[in-house]
Amino acid sequence: MYLTSDPVADMLTRIRNANQEKHDKVDVPLSRLKLQIVKLLKEEGFIKSYNVIKKGKFESIRLSLKYGNDGERIISGIQKVSKPGRRVYVKCTEIPRVLNGLGIAIVSTPQGLLTDKSARKLKVGGELLAYVW
Repeated sequence: MYLTSDPVADMLTRIRNANQEKHDKVDVPLSRLKLQIVKLLKEEGFIKSYNVIKKGKFESIRLSLKYGNDGERIISGIQKVSKPGRRVYVKCTEIPRVLNGLGIAIVSTPQGLLTDKSARKLKVGGELLAYVW
């Protein structure tokens, strides 16, 4: 097991790499923040399903990636925005639209993790974590 300075970026990279190679499943180490991000991805239809599994004394999240009927990727891009060295905060009026609404921006707000649409509706800003399209 190795330590990473940005566990969310590590998770997004694992998803991106597994998706690129068209793997069915990918495992990421468990944390509450990562679990919330995975729940958002499931609600928005980017992944098929997920479950928490225990490997020895470590827990991880197993994601089932989703592909179209002809095997085309549902996630065409996933990008980390806010990094440990450069945090990106936005007001509710400044939250960007990803691909004119086809993708989502994941925002960490005082109300928890929200998609860009939900954050605009609730009129809350926060830290811009990632884009998924």
